[in-house]
Amino acid sequence: MSPQAKTFDLTTPEGRTRTYLDYLWNDHAYLRLGFSNAHWISDELVRTNQPWPFQLAAWKARGVRTIVNLRGGFDASFHALEKDACAKLGLTLVDFTITSREVPSRERVLGAKRLFETIEYPALMHCKSGADRAGIMSVFYMHFRKGKTIREALEQLDLRYLHVRAGKTGVLDYTFERYLEVGEPAGLSFLEWVESPAYDPAGIKADFRALWWGKLLTDQVLRRE
Repeated sequence: MSPQAKTFDLTTPEGRTRTYLDYLWNDHAYLRLGFSNAHWISDELVRTNQPWPFQLAAWKARGVRTIVNLRGGFDASFHALEKDACAKLGLTLVDFTITSREVPSRERVLGAKRLFETIEYPALMHCKSGADRAGIMSVFYMHFRKGKTIREALEQLDLRYLHVRAGKTGVLDYTFERYLEVGEPAGLSFLEWVESPAYDPAGIKADFRALWWGKLLTDQVLRRE
């Protein structure tokens, strides 16, 4: 039996209740009952925060066929409920874990490109808040699938989506800014830069500096993952 099945057993009323209580409180799902931070960024892809099962049903009714979970969390209550809801609704659930405070690895960037080339659309993509991980993946989507320049696609990392670049999550913006400062002037496409020796995730992160108030806001007030 998997750790998820031991911790969050949805086969009994008691287990389902415990799972929902954990989801409601520990995953702060009460904040998302009436707010989904949902934005259609094209006619085939919508980005949101973590959806409730009833919200997944509503998205299916609007034509969504694939759910992309960016959080990981395979032993968490949200994943147990999401996996269960997708199975019942006939939605395809795809897990693609990415972080909000790290420069993505070369493999993760290439994986994002493959993801958007292979999933079935219309699709919904989510992290916890719909701000940071959904933001960087929306930049990748706009660039790799829609052909937008990195400069154009960067609008997906914006305060209107609740992304705060002044905090540690600003390392996502900084990754693309380094490309615009170094890779683009050298005549490299974004993908060529990522695949070159010049792409150094550890070095880029070491050079990034978050502002104190940004760290306070994202880590202590908003408690972003």
